[in-house]
Amino acid sequence: MAMMKMKINGYRLRALLSTSLSSSPFHSVPSRTFSSSSFENVGFIGLGNMGSRMANNLLKAGYKMTVHDVNCNVMKKYSDMGVSTKQTPFEVAEASDVVITMLPSSSHVLNVYNGPDGLLQGGDLLTPQLFIDSSTIDPQTSRKLAVSVSNCILKEKKENWENPVMLDAPVSGGVVAAEAGSLTFMVGGSEDVYLAAKSLLLSMGKNTIFCGGPGNGSVAKICNNLAMAISMLGLSEALALGQSLGITACTLTKIFNSSSARCWSSDSYNPVPGVMQGVPSSRNYSGGFASKLMAKDLNLAAASAEEVGQRCPLTFLAQNIYTEICNDGHETEDFSCVFQHYYSGKSKRN
Repeated sequence: MAMMKMKINGYRLRALLSTSLSSSPFHSVPSRTFSSSSFENVGFIGLGNMGSRMANNLLKAGYKMTVHDVNCNVMKKYSDMGVSTKQTPFEVAEASDVVITMLPSSSHVLNVYNGPDGLLQGGDLLTPQLFIDSSTIDPQTSRKLAVSVSNCILKEKKENWENPVMLDAPVSGGVVAAEAGSLTFMVGGSEDVYLAAKSLLLSMGKNTIFCGGPGNGSVAKICNNLAMAISMLGLSEALALGQSLGITACTLTKIFNSSSARCWSSDSYNPVPGVMQGVPSSRNYSGGFASKLMAKDLNLAAASAEEVGQRCPLTFLAQNIYTEICNDGHETEDFSCVFQHYYSGKSKRN
């Protein structure tokens, strides 16, 4: 009798899970195998420092590209290279099987998708099978757009593609990795669609990590950058305190890197000028990841924490510090500049 009850309860649990998944707006794409063979025409919108390098790697991989950017000079550059350029996102969509966006903020992404002449201005009928957003934006926007896209239908159905779908696929690695084609993509959406898009993503990067349902790629990105910011602040604070108490940053760095305090900020991206070559601190904090971009990502993390009611005191402290750094005129300097401009840390030679 006990065994019979266990079996019945097991059946009920599976039924509840099945019902829950099928009713979720983020599981609107049924499990099936998608093919990437139809990704011949790739649209790319947002040809800034990151997007231009990503688009260039797609060109090198042999994809037929159609591009758009608000910067007319950038558009002329690609036109001179023989790349098809369009005046609006909608025109890019009409010429593409898949559209990739790489834009500065959530408002820019929403405008490109929903604004006048946006990607979704064709109504319920869309040409692209797949939309990939590699911008760093809030998860809520990613999830809303994924629903909007999945509610449309394709003008022309190909293979197993019945409805257009969307992946959020922000990146890690910065401009250097974008140039080298060694980005890491953090991908949210349908796993079947992720697998179909993987070869396309690997034309621009070396790693792809599936993070779960829609919006989870954006979650991964803001959490990664949150941890990076807090780590840099903690390291900078410890190094500056050590200097004030009479120990050199070089000595402390050696200790950190051979003990439990070791982290990426200490062994690969040290914030003290003169301690490590080839990092922003060695060139007056030029290049790298701008403090204004870190402040933007911390704003996203703070807003997300408030929305779900999660206690994140260090998030808000980091947000305040980087906002202050930017307000003091250091917004274009690498985020490791907090060592010097917030903690008043000294260079190696001082």
